[in-house]
Amino acid sequence: MPIPLPSSGSHTWSESTSEGLRELAASTHLTRFAARLDGRLSASTLVRLQKSSRLQVRLAEMLLGNEMDSNGCNWGTDLLLGHDPNRAALLAGSIWHARSLLKLVSKQHLAILLGRIGAEAHAFGIRNLASAVAITATADPEQLSQQIEHDGHACLGAWLDEASALDRTRVLLRLPMGTAAENPAAEHRNAAGPVLSLVIAHLSRETPRHDS
Repeated sequence: MPIPLPSSGSHTWSESTSEGLRELAASTHLTRFAARLDGRLSASTLVRLQKSSRLQVRLAEMLLGNEMDSNGCNWGTDLLLGHDPNRAALLAGSIWHARSLLKLVSKQHLAILLGRIGAEAHAFGIRNLASAVAITATADPEQLSQQIEHDGHACLGAWLDEASALDRTRVLLRLPMGTAAENPAAEHRNAAGPVLSLVIAHLSRETPRHDS
């Protein structure tokens, strides 16, 4: 089956930019590749394409499109310092719903919640209780985990909207298609800055897995 990719040799990038493009291709969510290549391709085929060092730069060029043409020379540090945007979203969502986290004390409910969002996000939210946004508490752990994920992704998306198109896309490509990061509400735009500043400060204390 033919795979539509940009013609090779269309650009000559610096070594650091080429490495950043390869890292971006390797970390892009498979749903993004499927949408741009061919929805009939199997997951295993997409993974093989994604891991091909020969194709990674071309794949990244395809995903970035015109944003790469106009901004390729300004390839800077990843906004999330190379960290997983899903993790950043959970951390942001835990701050958003910190009041609910504090009130969820049942061992059974805690076990369900921790299984969904992880111990790090739970502890991080409580530690930043003073910055909580949601006023109404949610007692159901599954509903709360969904709210944390939704509002966290929306908050991340609102924060990314303030960045350049290239930097925003570099983060969004690492998320599956259809998250709330793609359509944040006004309330998320109002709170995104303070919430994400806490998340970035937390992530910056760690060595990033890849710093493009």
